[in-house]
Amino acid sequence: METNPNNGDHRSPEDTPGTLTLIGAVSLGTGVMIGAGIFALTGQTARLAGDLFPVAFVAAAVVVSLSAYSYVKLSNAYPSSGGVAKFLHEAYGPGAATGVFAILMYVSMVISQSLVARTFGAYVLQIVDLKPVSLWVPVLAVGLLAVAFVVNVAGNRAIEISQRSMAAIKIIGLALFAVGGLWFASAGNFISDSTGAGIDTSPVGFLAAVALAILAYKGFTTITNSGGDIVDPHRNTGRAIMIALAVCTVVYLAIAAAVAGNLTLPEILAAEDFSLAEAARPAFGDFGVWFTVVLAIVATASGVMASIFAASRLLAMLTRMKQVPHWNFRMPGTVRAHTTVYTVAFAMALAATLDLSRIAALGAIYYLIMDIAIHWGLLTKLRTRIDFNPVIVVAAIVLDVVVLAAFVWVTASTDALSLCVAGAGIVLIIAGQRLLMRSHTRSDGTMDM
Repeated sequence: METNPNNGDHRSPEDTPGTLTLIGAVSLGTGVMIGAGIFALTGQTARLAGDLFPVAFVAAAVVVSLSAYSYVKLSNAYPSSGGVAKFLHEAYGPGAATGVFAILMYVSMVISQSLVARTFGAYVLQIVDLKPVSLWVPVLAVGLLAVAFVVNVAGNRAIEISQRSMAAIKIIGLALFAVGGLWFASAGNFISDSTGAGIDTSPVGFLAAVALAILAYKGFTTITNSGGDIVDPHRNTGRAIMIALAVCTVVYLAIAAAVAGNLTLPEILAAEDFSLAEAARPAFGDFGVWFTVVLAIVATASGVMASIFAASRLLAMLTRMKQVPHWNFRMPGTVRAHTTVYTVAFAMALAATLDLSRIAALGAIYYLIMDIAIHWGLLTKLRTRIDFNPVIVVAAIVLDVVVLAAFVWVTASTDALSLCVAGAGIVLIIAGQRLLMRSHTRSDGTMDM
């Protein structure tokens, strides 16, 4: 199928080049990763990997580091506020393939927002006695999303200031938590029997835990959506990705080790949604719980803000590419303002209706499918336009396929409904894109895109 040769650059009219510094971009990435990672996923990863859950975070870092290679190469070549949407468009051209994979990424980003927002609610309830928990977790999650919306519509400067200040608080606070936790750690907890907690630590279960832990790092893709605003984007977008991943890998390993050293596996699973707060109790008592909860509130709030920033830009780029329809519902403002509203409303709906484990399962499946598509597009479609090492890209594809297959296998036996929901979502996205592309295709086979 031929495409319209006048499809343009797809640069966003709302882009403000040079308004986001390298440090600001790193803060965005770490904001999403630390918010969506160690606070939200420690307990769920331990449920799959048992006592090996700290190792699962390290293994996930290796997988993501290989994946990041493709994003760095693509970001250096095509810096844009559209990020993944721009990369897919360059690889697959306008059409259903670009739309399907980009929407999977968008949905996974919104899923992460709802996951982190519900984690915020779970931690707040450790110091505020509100009942019933089943009501107040989604209420607090929706409230956080509303505040994050206000910060995002205030503009890039408000985002950068909030992310810088929160990043400093998180990293310093988590470093103190890790040092204190490791100082008081019990060696016996590191080698407690997983079978005693009812956990079958098979190789497949461990690989499934790695797939889930990858969600803790996928926030680095947020940085790709800052290409239209960052200073010297051809250099700094890739540098920001590498710095953010390095910082988060060190933080995650230290925190996971501190949790494993202060709680037995049954205790971690009992406090699955707020395991860091519980891990602070043996060494620091109630003060440790309060300290950790405050850190969790800051981390999850910054994670939601940064994720909305990236997801709304991705959706705006898809709108300008005519990969998704757009209705303004008589709202004032720009396309990006409208996509921010849609993104937050979608996240609120998910946060109000799905539990943490089901949200995480959907996010892992959608993200890994999109990630494979990014690598495949670079390997097969862009090899004459971008200089890269194909061995690294092939390795990233193989690892993604292995951990995705393991995660699907384990989920099929423990929560088949999540797989059904994920499958139904993929079918709806494909069908919607096929119908939309027909509306853009002329009788001569060219596309109005």
